[in-house]
Amino acid sequence: MFAITATEAVPDDPLAGLTLGEHPDPQPPDGWEVIEVRAAALNHHDVWTLRGVGIDAERLPIVLGCDAAGVTADGREVVVHAVIADPDGVDETLSGRFSILSEQYDGTFAERVAVPARNLVPKPEGLTFEEAACLPTAWLTAYRMLFTRAELRPGQRVLVQGAGGGVATAAVVLARAAGLHVTVTSRDEHKLERARELGAHVGVASGERLPARVDAVLETVGEATWAHSLRALEPGGAIVVAGATSGFDPPADLARMYFRQLRVIGSTMGTRDELIRLTRMLEATGVRPVIDDVLALGDGRDAFQRMLDGELFGKLVLRP
Repeated sequence: MFAITATEAVPDDPLAGLTLGEHPDPQPPDGWEVIEVRAAALNHHDVWTLRGVGIDAERLPIVLGCDAAGVTADGREVVVHAVIADPDGVDETLSGRFSILSEQYDGTFAERVAVPARNLVPKPEGLTFEEAACLPTAWLTAYRMLFTRAELRPGQRVLVQGAGGGVATAAVVLARAAGLHVTVTSRDEHKLERARELGAHVGVASGERLPARVDAVLETVGEATWAHSLRALEPGGAIVVAGATSGFDPPADLARMYFRQLRVIGSTMGTRDELIRLTRMLEATGVRPVIDDVLALGDGRDAFQRMLDGELFGKLVLRP
């Protein structure tokens, strides 16, 4: 089958390890199913893998891609939950055996992918395969950050750092649909305007003072926005962190944290149950993932280059 793989990790030149071509068909163990991929979405995680972050060299080559929607052998249309773990009755994102597709097992940038049967979630009829493929990583991450980790309720205020990214865009749409007051930041006025069109109430330039402090900040940028995130919070507020695209080691500003009793909460992916609730939320509200572009799987190198260039608003989707 045709697939996009990481054949080596090159921190300073990630596309050097990107290979497009033939790859062995999946051989599922007991309890797994093979899915015909109809659409798969690109994430920053795929770029980190090519840089060697979160992947051991002995696991290469490996098929990239965390997100997919497709069809089972018996004709069911499904969304693929990307978290591979033994839930054992608890939150699978906290499992000691936690991984996501493309870390230990081949991912979704292929014509076919094998996943545990429990990882298949029915695709709502009202979502296209391309829209459904956006959900398992960025949209599920945003859902968990907003409603599980930050525990935000209608009427509260949230700041989303870095308008335009997959998680940030999902957070704006979901927060507005849930009745939250939404503020976004960006260095790009065009991205701020797009975010306002999606439902953000306020858009400010990165680092600028907000009109009002917020109850929670969704942080995926890291070092470049961390100080601003701390300053933006109401006393007792929370920063929910699910990524750090600009760097992992910002100054903690501990004095501000303990004087204002701020909370820093980590968040990684989401559970199968949260993915089901996310699909139901989209069905109930009518909101849909924001897609920047849909490309053929064979154009995967162009898609990765566009993600590296950072000129996206919403998700890039690949279609076999």
